[in-house]
Amino acid sequence: MKLAIVAGGPESLLPDLNDSEYEDFEWIGADHGTVVLLKNKIRPIRAFGDFDSLTPEERIEIDKNALDLCAYPPEKDKTDLELALNWALRLNPEQCYLFGVTGGRMDHALASVQLLMKSTDTTTELAIIDKKNWITLLTPGAYPVKNNPSYRYLSFLALTERVTGLSLSCVKYPLRDAELHLGSSLCISNEPQAAIFHVSFSHGLLLMMRCSD
Repeated sequence: MKLAIVAGGPESLLPDLNDSEYEDFEWIGADHGTVVLLKNKIRPIRAFGDFDSLTPEERIEIDKNALDLCAYPPEKDKTDLELALNWALRLNPEQCYLFGVTGGRMDHALASVQLLMKSTDTTTELAIIDKKNWITLLTPGAYPVKNNPSYRYLSFLALTERVTGLSLSCVKYPLRDAELHLGSSLCISNEPQAAIFHVSFSHGLLLMMRCSD
C-alpha cells in the first residue's frame, strides 16, 4: 500500500498530484488539503481535521462528496496532519508521502519535519515533498541512493545531538567517518556526482534533503 497525505500549505508549492509517479497511491486529506484533493479530481479515502479554515462554499463541496470524515474540535493536542499521519502509519504502508506541509506557517512546517521521526519504528518510507524539495529521515545504516537530476543539491542535518560515523561517497564533497552535531551546517549544499551516491552512519538520526535550487 502507498499513501499520500495532503495538508493545507500553499498550493503553489505542490507538485502535480496527478503525475503518473503517484498513480498507485491512495490519498488522505488533512483539513484544507481535502479541498485541494477534490480540486485535483482526487477522492480521498479519509479526511481528518477541524476544517475551521474552510469557506462555507468549500465545506459544502466536502459535504456534497460524502467523504469519510474524521472531524475534531479546533482545540486539540495534535495538528490535523499528525492525526492523519498516525492513522496512515497504522496501515503499515510501504510509502507515505506528505504534501502541502511546507511554505506556509513556520511552526507548522517545523512540526511537520519532526513528524518524520514517526517513521523510525516502522518500515514505511516517509517523505515530505514539494515542488523544490524531497525530505526524509534516515536511521543508522548504509543507503545507496539513486540520483534524481531534478534535485541538484543534497543536504544533511542531525536531528539528534550528534550523528556519528557519517560517510558520504559519490558526491562533490565526500566524508569519511565524520561526526555531525545538532545545529551544524557542515553538510549543507552537497551535490551528487554519480547515478548512485552512498550515505552511511552508525548512530543518531539524519535528515536528508534533496533540493532543486
